Parts: sequence; structure tokens; C-alpha cells
Amino acid sequence: MSEFLIVIHRDLTSNHPSPSPEQMKEQLKPYQDWVAAIAAKNQLVAAPKRWDIDGRVISTAKKIHNGPYAEGTVSIGGLFLITAKDYDEAVEIAKGCPIIQYGAIVEVRMAVPAA
Repeated sequence: MSEFLIVIHRDLTSNHPSPSPEQMKEQLKPYQDWVAAIAAKNQLVAAPKRWDIDGRVISTAKKIHNGPYAEGTVSIGGLFLITAKDYDEAVEIAKGCPIIQYGAIVEVRMAVPAA
């Protein structure tokens, strides 16, 4: 089993965020159920945390930008660690995120063992 980072990207700051606050409220229970199902299979390594919508981005020019993004309005809405046997299984788990239906993007990254 390997560890995978699940990163949920969504629009948090535009005039018409997607998912909307109402949609997020509606999806809270399905999201909690999705995470609970991952935990019930002993595949949840680190539980999801809530993050502020402010953030800072440091570019190659060593400029610091306010906001949780370099360009655009999509930023990290949440992240957590899971275990899975391979990318295919991790992606199947990630596809269960109920917020995807409202425009969220879920990214999956495999942890690389230290050298």
C-alpha cells in the first residue's frame, strides 16, 4: 500500500464561486459520509482539515501574492492522505468526492518514499 495525497481544488473567492456556499452546505453530509467510508476501510492516513481562503503564493520572482492562487480563482479547498494499492484505486476513491458534481477538481498524488 502507498500513501496518496487527495487535494480538492475549488473556486473559493470569485463573485460566483462554484460550488456555491449553498451547494457546499448541501454536500457537507455526503462529504462527511465519503470520508467516513474511507476511514472505515482503514485507508484514511490523515483526516481532512479546513483551510482559510486567504493564503500566499510565492513565485519564481520571489514575489508574494495575496490569495490562495497565483492566477485565477481556483484554490485548495481541502486535502488529506489516504492509502491505496495503486493509482487506480486512489483515483476510484477520489472519484467518490461528492463536490465534483459542482465543479470541484480532485487531484491525486502518490507519496514518493524518501531516498
